[in-house]
Amino acid sequence: MRIRLFILALPLVAPLSAQPLPANLFDGLSWRMIGPFRGGRAEAATGVPGDANKFYFGAVGGGIWKTTDAGTVWTPVFDSQPSASIGAIEVAPSDANILYAGTGETDLRSEISFGDGMYKSTDAGKTWRNLGLRDSRQIGRILVHPTNPDIVYVAALGHAYAPNEERGVFRSTDGGQSWRKVLYKGPETGAVDLAWAPEDPQTIYATLWNVRRPAREQYGPNEGPGSGLYKSTDGGDTWVQIQGHGLPEGEWHRAGVAVARGAGGRRVYALIDAKGGGLFRSDDAGQTWVQGGTDPRITSRGWYFGRLTVDPQKPDVVYLPNVALYRTADAGKTFTIVRGAPGGDDYHYLWIDPTASSRMILASDQGVTISVDGAKTWTTWYNQPTAQMYHVITNNQFPYMVYGTQQDSGSVSLPSRTNHGHITETDRDSIGGSESGYVAPDPADPNIVYVAGAFGGLARFDRRTAQSQNITPWPSFQFNVDMSQQKHRYPWNPPLVFSPVEHNALYYAAHVLFKTTDGGLNWQEISPDLTGASKLGVIFTIAPSPLQADQIWVGSDTGLLHLTRDGGKTWSNVTPPDVTEWSKIARIEASHFDPAVAYAAIDRHRLDDYRPYLFRTRDYGKTWAPIAAGIPEPAFLNAIREDPERRGLLYAATELGVYVSFDDGDRWQPLQLNLPACSVRDIDIHGDDLVIATHGRSFWIMDGIAPLRQANAEVAAAAAWLYKPAPAVRTASEDFLGTPLPPEIPQAPNPPDGAIIDYYLAGAQEPVTLEILDGKNQVVRRYASTDKPPAPERARAIADVWIAPPARLTGRAGMNRFVWDLRYAAPGMAGPQVLPGIYQVRLTVAGHSYSQPVTVTLDPRSVATREDLESQLDLGLKAVHAMEQAAGLRKVNADLRSVLEAVESADRRPPAQAWALYEEANRELQAQLAKAK
Repeated sequence: MRIRLFILALPLVAPLSAQPLPANLFDGLSWRMIGPFRGGRAEAATGVPGDANKFYFGAVGGGIWKTTDAGTVWTPVFDSQPSASIGAIEVAPSDANILYAGTGETDLRSEISFGDGMYKSTDAGKTWRNLGLRDSRQIGRILVHPTNPDIVYVAALGHAYAPNEERGVFRSTDGGQSWRKVLYKGPETGAVDLAWAPEDPQTIYATLWNVRRPAREQYGPNEGPGSGLYKSTDGGDTWVQIQGHGLPEGEWHRAGVAVARGAGGRRVYALIDAKGGGLFRSDDAGQTWVQGGTDPRITSRGWYFGRLTVDPQKPDVVYLPNVALYRTADAGKTFTIVRGAPGGDDYHYLWIDPTASSRMILASDQGVTISVDGAKTWTTWYNQPTAQMYHVITNNQFPYMVYGTQQDSGSVSLPSRTNHGHITETDRDSIGGSESGYVAPDPADPNIVYVAGAFGGLARFDRRTAQSQNITPWPSFQFNVDMSQQKHRYPWNPPLVFSPVEHNALYYAAHVLFKTTDGGLNWQEISPDLTGASKLGVIFTIAPSPLQADQIWVGSDTGLLHLTRDGGKTWSNVTPPDVTEWSKIARIEASHFDPAVAYAAIDRHRLDDYRPYLFRTRDYGKTWAPIAAGIPEPAFLNAIREDPERRGLLYAATELGVYVSFDDGDRWQPLQLNLPACSVRDIDIHGDDLVIATHGRSFWIMDGIAPLRQANAEVAAAAAWLYKPAPAVRTASEDFLGTPLPPEIPQAPNPPDGAIIDYYLAGAQEPVTLEILDGKNQVVRRYASTDKPPAPERARAIADVWIAPPARLTGRAGMNRFVWDLRYAAPGMAGPQVLPGIYQVRLTVAGHSYSQPVTVTLDPRSVATREDLESQLDLGLKAVHAMEQAAGLRKVNADLRSVLEAVESADRRPPAQAWALYEEANRELQAQLAKAK
């Protein structure tokens, strides 16, 4: 056993000379969310009593969302806050503008995030402020007094991975300005549920739970003694434990509690996970109890569920969320399924409007859904982009596909762009049933994708046939058998990666490393156990070198790093000397520039250490330097990536966002921009795009990262700077594909269509001009910041929501972005597309000009020849020239527009009839011009 002091906190300070680059060199960049739109896990949901349209929910990794139309459209209202994990939310019954939110989920599964205490809004979610209890980390329930919104109770579970003091039941009598701990049973036991008698808010019930997540891979948590049900009849000043008298004897685990309305506080229900547990009912305010039905389904995975809701108008009707939503109409004797799909939706909490029990909102692993007709029908959860993604990878197609696995919802394949202008949930495809593993697209065949599953499943998926072949190295697995008893030990999200050098070599890891070169038909075990002596550890990350085929870095969740330079024949332990046991090596990144260089992201949050840890080696792991300066606690590390084009440019994925370093990790700075605070689990760099997987806000893409690759001290010192544009792909998709989807259906935009032109201005400037020149130095297009916007078109039967504003050249201080549409100008319509080739971009500011080349390439899907495109451009420019002369000649102008529309409809030689129409229109034009002389 390695016993080491973990002393990395002190050397993480950067040298004084290491200063971050000014953020305004790249502040014009932005993140583009592309889905998926199928909701992620939510535990917290509520509505506004008496209001049929207003509801809120809190996602466990995606913040707080609000609807004012009963679930048709959801809007995020918590994005300005530093926490994204919501465990509880409550509207004050006496003032619908007052909301309280508790951060940090309490389901205690292996992949959970944390919070930073209580929040309050006094304007229905528009603004929020933190109320303290920051060290409670996980909050399970909130009660707000029915007539006094300043009286609030909070069930704080406390740290998930260690004991702490800020846990138990807290009370505030001044709207959250101060808190008093009113129920506490030690640093190991927290509170998870609260309920009070609707007719008597002085009577409160609370459930306590002794629970902790272990540092190692394990599906469920560890539960200990001290859990139980407590009651107060004086508003929380004193408490009595309720036990015996019909309740289970012995040790309890998680429990939920609810009090029925209309029974004077006498009818109480408790859902208890224990030996002999189940649903219990008291008809004398908790003095005696009877057990209802013993259906084992209602206590399945009691640590993950454990909530119950009583119909506010029918005390015998109780709802119990679990894998399905169960309902009893006879106080627990029998149960029926209200809602539950194959595969398990996993429901967590049901809120029912106390003024109308037909209105309810249900929180689940799939997001939330609303019913306004007593659970007969429900709204969609495919309008909530709160997906919890584990990893991200892209393939080499155009447009490229974005792959990952979504917690609770399976694998995801999404295009980075579509031919119909936007990305919706209908563009999502599944590539297998995995909810947590890595995805590895076959670099030789875009139809083949390899998908890893929880605890060791592995499949080869063929997109053409949807066949998913089981190629697990050893296909025998029992989910409920302890990892130490399995033939191979795999993590919840086992690593899977192709070699960037040996393209048919696929690596997969358990406690040993596997390799296949024939698509999983045969596997070779190429390492011993690389996880240490515990026999409980797993390999968590694999990093084959992009430079040498036989060099592979491997990291385990036990805190070990190993390196082979001979394809697995021998392995060296290259663990940084200060890394202790169970410090999870979350990600290793092998350098694209030097085989001796690698970067390691280390995650110690399972040891209750939320500081960021990053290391760099430049000598094959013989020595390591800490390089996390600039990333604050508690943004622990999930991944690190090196830019393959600019040496020293690094990207870090943390639990609270994205960071960038321009000096090989010596100093980091935020790359958050418009990205809300969320857990970022992985990063992929595809060409000129940065793609991230968030665990709570789906996939996001930063299109065109040229400013990041080119920003430096010289740019920062300049008055103006034109970044070199990345190659632009000329695409031509059909503009109208039928009636579009309603704007209420969530849609993600396509990337910018054309050449992305970025420039930096030290100060605001006016005017700014931009010219595009061809190979003959002829101006193709000219723009100016002083250009007047085009006159609005005559009234059309189209709502403003469908009309995109015209692109404008800007002169603001900082980074500016403009997209040239790769077209010549044309009067009143889109002009002809330019030919593929090299063009010059010329920026003029304050009398100084700056130039950069830009390459235009043909859509790789197009089969057009150069001759086809030249013929197309020839007719297109002829039509434009004629249109410029035909102003006021309605019939001629309309015919010429039709010619240009035909020319630009496809990458193909224009049809003869288009030429014929042009000749006819041009003859008429010349005749009219001759008459005018």
